Amino acid sequence: MKKRKISVSLLAASLVATTLLTGCGDKKGPSLDYAEGTVLRMATGYNSKKTGIAFDAETAGSGVTLADGKTYNTGDLKPTWAALEEILGVEFEDKYQGNSETKEWAYWKDQLDQVDMVAGTASDLTVAGTAGQLVDINKYIDSMPNFKSYLEANPIVRLSITGSTAGDTAGSIYFSPYFDGVNDIERMPLMRVDWVQKLLDGEGEFKADKSGKTAAPAYTPYMPTSGKVEIEVVKKDGSGVEKINKDYDAAGNIIKAMNDKGSMTGVEAVNMLRTYIDKAYNGYYGTTRSDLFCGQNAAWDADELVALLRCVVANANTLNGTDNVQGLFSREDDNNQRRVDMFRFAGSLFGVRGLESRQDYLYIGNDNKLHDARQEAATYEALARMNSLAKEGLISKSFLEKSKESSSTMLENDLGFMHYDYNQTQTILNATKLQEGEKYMAVMVPVARWNDGTGEKFMRFTESWRSVKTGGWAISKAGVGDDTNKLNALLALIDYAYSPEGQILMSYGPDAFIKTNSDGSYVTFNFNGKQMPVIADKTYDELWEKAKGNYTNYARMYLGSTLSFVKSQAFEYQCTHEVGKEGAGYISTAIGLGTIHHPELALTSNAWYTSVPTVLPTTDVANQTINGFTELGASGNFGQGKDQTNLLVDIICSGFTGEGTASADQTVKTVSETWHGSQYLELKEAAWQELVTYYNSMNK
Repeated sequence: MKKRKISVSLLAASLVATTLLTGCGDKKGPSLDYAEGTVLRMATGYNSKKTGIAFDAETAGSGVTLADGKTYNTGDLKPTWAALEEILGVEFEDKYQGNSETKEWAYWKDQLDQVDMVAGTASDLTVAGTAGQLVDINKYIDSMPNFKSYLEANPIVRLSITGSTAGDTAGSIYFSPYFDGVNDIERMPLMRVDWVQKLLDGEGEFKADKSGKTAAPAYTPYMPTSGKVEIEVVKKDGSGVEKINKDYDAAGNIIKAMNDKGSMTGVEAVNMLRTYIDKAYNGYYGTTRSDLFCGQNAAWDADELVALLRCVVANANTLNGTDNVQGLFSREDDNNQRRVDMFRFAGSLFGVRGLESRQDYLYIGNDNKLHDARQEAATYEALARMNSLAKEGLISKSFLEKSKESSSTMLENDLGFMHYDYNQTQTILNATKLQEGEKYMAVMVPVARWNDGTGEKFMRFTESWRSVKTGGWAISKAGVGDDTNKLNALLALIDYAYSPEGQILMSYGPDAFIKTNSDGSYVTFNFNGKQMPVIADKTYDELWEKAKGNYTNYARMYLGSTLSFVKSQAFEYQCTHEVGKEGAGYISTAIGLGTIHHPELALTSNAWYTSVPTVLPTTDVANQTINGFTELGASGNFGQGKDQTNLLVDIICSGFTGEGTASADQTVKTVSETWHGSQYLELKEAAWQELVTYYNSMNK
């Protein structure tokens, strides 16, 4: 039988590709030999039958012809995987059941001899690896120079996938990580900026023929009510940074002023907010007061947002010609996977860490110890504030009732004002759901009170920072058995995915979907300081025809790319609506100039800024103990999956109710004591300290 020899020199087929990406180089190492045509049984995909490595019946229909000119039928490998078969000289057998990572792993975990590679959550796969069910990739790392180089270039990634720090298994890696972009902001606040402009901009007083009334106030001031707060903002033209003041002595606190007046007309509320902006910022925003929220030089905080939400909801007739506008909503108000974005946004609004963590609800304090947001009073204070918004009718009725409503219908029907989500997939709705003159755009991260250990300060910080995703693909030990052909072929697949050309294939699909010059080289553009390929014109047209401009859906459903490994944002950026580019550009400039702080993918001198690893190397015994803490798990009170339950969301909707959770203090105590939170944190903390010790020993 012909042997296939995969080495870096063979894989580095494209000179252009090797210059496009950093973090993995053209390095030579021991080759991985396996038989030509080795069959790999793949229980891998992303969340549904439509997003596996092969075409499902619904997507393929009677045959789907793509931009590469080929027609694909049900069961055919998607272009990316057909290309991988040819490049690697293997045969893929699709075993994917079309589930989420959690459910796919649950399906296969007791029959791992039937598959060679399987999808799962990072935590499930690490637990299974520790128990001896999965191959330790680290044993073969020297034969995987691209993967090894990538880990060396990204220390927190290496920490995030280390399964053990002790004994013979020290440094173990039980899954290949997935990156949906890396070292960049992930979710952003998004607003109907045309509504903000209509309410706040212009000379003189705001007037309306008809307006509603604000509700009885429930929300109370979060920001100061007197004194001055100095804020760093990006200059309006983006050329640098300047300092401005929120002058509460001059303007008072807008929430206190509104609350003192009680329920008022929408017109009164808008004029009160206009006057506040003029005085608090000493005329800095002029007649374009909307820049406080939507401009490059935005400086808004939670109190100012609540005041704006009151104005929006009470002026529905001005904004959409009806008596119904919803303030905050989620992408799918009946889907828990999206509803949890509401408490993530609360963390950003009120300076609470751990609500957008890479692992459970954990974050690293400046004491270099792990903290659990579920066991801290600040979390529940923030949720109580969100519940006060619900009481005022500033959160969508469909969210509170878990009824079917989506961001697309919210925007299409001019019902929704704001939510917290991914920029590209949501701003594309400007082209498909909004009318001329309407604008839904990402806006600046809010100013909040944050304490990084150097003292409380008012600044912008986002915990929504791209690192290792919470899922990955692993090699089944029972599946490959003693078959070195299967093992080497799977290792070669992982390594290729982290090579420069592999990263392009896993993001863009095959070359037929990329624009090329006459000599066959890629047409490129500058993306974050690197030259990246431009997608072909036919690909762009097809993206709109088949996925309404949603890059991720198109790539997963039709190309078979972005299912795992490394997804570059360069393809996605090209498909981002101009409005999306505008808002994201403001945020990117602010990050570059240092006015938005964020976690780092490294061990920082102030540990508060270290991104928590996606998994931690807890022992098999510890994993079994943690699995017994069912109230803390995904199937308990803090699930983030579609059909799961989340106490934090419930508190936003209904306040503190239920046995053991009738108050903030009682909830903290219940989580820590009754639901074993303190024991959970102790086990995780031990693993974190061992990981840090191990990492430092590696880098002496």
